[in-house]
Amino acid sequence: MILEFEAVLPAGAPSHLFVFVHGYGADGHDLIGLAQSFRQLYPDALYLSPHAPDPCVLNPMGRQWFPVYWIDGSDPADMGRDFAKNTRVFDAWLTEQIATAGVPSEKVILVGFSQGCMVSLEVGPRRTDQLGAILGFSGRLIDPDRLPEDKRSDPPILLVHGNADDVVPYDSLAHAEAGLLNAGLSVETHTSPGMGHGIAPDGLQAAATFLQRHLR
Repeated sequence: MILEFEAVLPAGAPSHLFVFVHGYGADGHDLIGLAQSFRQLYPDALYLSPHAPDPCVLNPMGRQWFPVYWIDGSDPADMGRDFAKNTRVFDAWLTEQIATAGVPSEKVILVGFSQGCMVSLEVGPRRTDQLGAILGFSGRLIDPDRLPEDKRSDPPILLVHGNADDVVPYDSLAHAEAGLLNAGLSVETHTSPGMGHGIAPDGLQAAATFLQRHLR
């Protein structure tokens, strides 16, 4: 399956590749605006924001990486099936985009929000080509018990979460951190005080500082 995507292109050959992975009910348009924030530090990067493969159960105008049965009333079996299927689709698409961009894997950054964070945490550490970083906003780690055996690389990971999130509970941050550390991964966290289910300016600043320390 070929994923359609939004893009912000550099003037010449890209120095880095940023991939924004959107949440449930949104699409690639939702996060591509973040390119303007990161371009202050990486003006020559290529910024891509793919549309998830499936229409959203609750919002047919939006997309989803997998259904959420306690929100949309779907069959619980569909959630695990589509999560496995579409993370494979995303992984294959990412491989193609890295090759097309001609950017080394250590200069590729995944930026995932909510469901997109879950997809990024599933795919990134399982790739044999180590990515430059994973920035995960307002998400969780799916099935952490599988990760120690599945892990193939150790990209630096930053998890950012608002402590007033009423969609993906704030304690998901600590659970994800524990699961990633248990798998031997490098992870840092940042709490956005008073923030609900979204990306706050302090979270973006934490992400920029994190990248400056970890990207070469």
